[in-house]
Amino acid sequence: MSGAAETVRLFFALWPGADLQARLATWAKQAAGRGRAMRRENIHLTLAFLGDTAASLVPELIALAAGVRFVSIRLPLDRIGYWKHNRIIWCGAEQDPPALSALVSELRARLDSGGIVYDRKPFVSHVTLVRNAAGLPAAPAWVPLVWEAADFVLVGSTRVEGRVTYQVTKRFPAAAG
Repeated sequence: MSGAAETVRLFFALWPGADLQARLATWAKQAAGRGRAMRRENIHLTLAFLGDTAASLVPELIALAAGVRFVSIRLPLDRIGYWKHNRIIWCGAEQDPPALSALVSELRARLDSGGIVYDRKPFVSHVTLVRNAAGLPAAPAWVPLVWEAADFVLVGSTRVEGRVTYQVTKRFPAAAG
């Protein structure tokens, strides 16, 4: 047996409600072609990706995130795009709302203050809809949606029967008012 500490694969995200997840998943399935549509229950917007993290750090991560102060976010999903380099169809906002940018900055500052290792690539807000896509589909047409996000979450990622499954570990609500 190895003496390695137990690790968990983690990230912070905005997590849509069931109705928005269902609408995004339906569009993704119709648009997937030979690509792989994201499963409804896995659709999200990553704020900070931590990757494999010592399980013993989870309480500290929760404490750091609980200190993040932010307001509810009204996020227009008014743009669809395709990244050829990683073959992803995504949706997002033409322009990120200031509340989203502030949340990401505050969360990452708190992670930095705690010495937490995370992926420091610049934040690019997007919701992955299809992986292994050949390009944007001709149909169905994208119909803009609005995401009202009143919290963010810490999520664990595991493989169950060969499929990636996400589990919300903890929710962090926006400030009241």
